[in-house]
Amino acid sequence: MASGNAGYGIEYPYVSGFDNQDAGAIFLKGTTLEPRKGNPGERVMETPSGLLNAIGLQNPGAQAVIDHYLPRLDLNQSQFIINVSGSTLEDYAQVVRMFDQTDLPAIEINISCPNVKKGGAAFGNDPDMSAQVVEACRAQTTKPLIVKLSPNQTDIGESARRVIDAGADMLSAINTLMGMQIDIDQQRPTLGNNQGGLSGPAIKPVALLKVHQIYQVAKAHQVPIIGLGGIASAQDAIEFFLAGASMVSVGTALAKDPRLIKHINRGLRRYLDRHGYQHVSELTGQLKLNSG
Repeated sequence: MASGNAGYGIEYPYVSGFDNQDAGAIFLKGTTLEPRKGNPGERVMETPSGLLNAIGLQNPGAQAVIDHYLPRLDLNQSQFIINVSGSTLEDYAQVVRMFDQTDLPAIEINISCPNVKKGGAAFGNDPDMSAQVVEACRAQTTKPLIVKLSPNQTDIGESARRVIDAGADMLSAINTLMGMQIDIDQQRPTLGNNQGGLSGPAIKPVALLKVHQIYQVAKAHQVPIIGLGGIASAQDAIEFFLAGASMVSVGTALAKDPRLIKHINRGLRRYLDRHGYQHVSELTGQLKLNSG
């Protein structure tokens, strides 16, 4: 389950038909050093084949998550992984240091946040800044670091190389694409923040290409990729495995069907049996490109 879709892991078990054990891992909501109220409304708007969101990283702050949310998780149900964000290198480092002292097995770094010391430019859109974030976080923990890459950049393959060199153990791709929706009667954006992250089936073709591009870099370093972006079926998941993912993550589609992960798992098993595979790892990177 992708970050932002499962809250802090204690809400979904109350959804009819959902079981945390269906998911191999649950990425918890993005967390910053200090509490954040998030952006003004509207925060979420539906679009054709997708969803625009501008939540603004609303969260109670790292210490509150550690004190009040993590103790309520049943760590035997699944692997719970925290997602951390920051506005400065120091913020990232401190939050990672705090979660290094917890029982969570890994930390995902969201580098698609604005760097307040660089005029608000997103860390994840610049390979140099991306590497600096990972280096700062790597110095604070021995836990596996998963770096979530932004598609809103010129060369995602170069960014992947830089963060791997800086200490990333795994890559997650892709984060949302930036988009806008306009109310033509009001003649203003529908989102209170004017723009937001586009997710859902609309971004799947972009996500597949980015995973394929990243895989060309990651495979040489034996760094696995978590593929995400518009996955809503077992077929979608299989496409990501073939493009180079070792694991896949589901997000927006869960809002329509919270039991989707169970269905995807069943579909994957049927595909593997039908084609004589024992494990999804046999699919990773097996895409056969057309010649000419």
